[in-house]
Amino acid sequence: MNQEYNDRIAASVRYIRSKIQTDPKIGVILGSGLGGFGDLLVNKISIETKQIPHYPISSVEGHAGKLLFGTIRSRSTSSADLMVFQGRIHFYESNDTGAVVYPIEVAQRLGIRKLIVTNAAGGVNKQFLPGDLMFIKDYMNLSFENPLIGKVKEEVITARPGFSPELLAKAKSIALENKIPFKEGVYCWTKGPSYESAAEIRMMGAWGVDAVGMSTVPEVIVAASYGIEVLGISCITNYATGLTEEKLAHAEVTEVANKVKQNFTELLSKIVLQL
Repeated sequence: MNQEYNDRIAASVRYIRSKIQTDPKIGVILGSGLGGFGDLLVNKISIETKQIPHYPISSVEGHAGKLLFGTIRSRSTSSADLMVFQGRIHFYESNDTGAVVYPIEVAQRLGIRKLIVTNAAGGVNKQFLPGDLMFIKDYMNLSFENPLIGKVKEEVITARPGFSPELLAKAKSIALENKIPFKEGVYCWTKGPSYESAAEIRMMGAWGVDAVGMSTVPEVIVAASYGIEVLGISCITNYATGLTEEKLAHAEVTEVANKVKQNFTELLSKIVLQL
């Protein structure tokens, strides 16, 4: 990581700190069509990412481009201070992993120690239906890009497994307690921006992939390298290419995400309150 990149991150962090009075410890990244969770925050401070020096801007529909700070409350219970990302940067927007993981670099310097990363994904597992929520137990990186390239040796050596087994077990327990249906599976990252071919989906299925998308993995890799505990949740918004005769479109992704937002928001809120 070069000094210029570090200086840009430091400038972003200084700007954000000048706007907030909280000390966030939990980060939440909201995927395509899942930004409604941010409406639940109390004592909310909203910062448009385009106002933050050097912060990359998302160009994808369904990604609002805001950082939200606040807490979630339920009766007498309040969550820890949250940093919520309404929108993310995809690799295909910039061809630059540094831009993709920039939000994680900022979050880590702000003190985030736990991260919940969510996404909209295509279902590769034929038993998964559009609208299902899937806890991510592992990932497959078919982009063959790695944001740790160029980092100092010690940072790479101390990298943890991507997803925290402890957070996963806790999240599953919370879902069961609250009778919120869920799946569990392996998420695969591809570069995009085009959807995968039917042949690629057959290959992924044979390799044990349950869902596929164009985000999440680079963020998880960098977060884990800093020792941040990560929980991943996918919203299955469509069948992957070749599993049905229907043509895939981003509008379908956001439409299904909107339909399941009640279950998603309830699940995410319950988890955040108990972290």
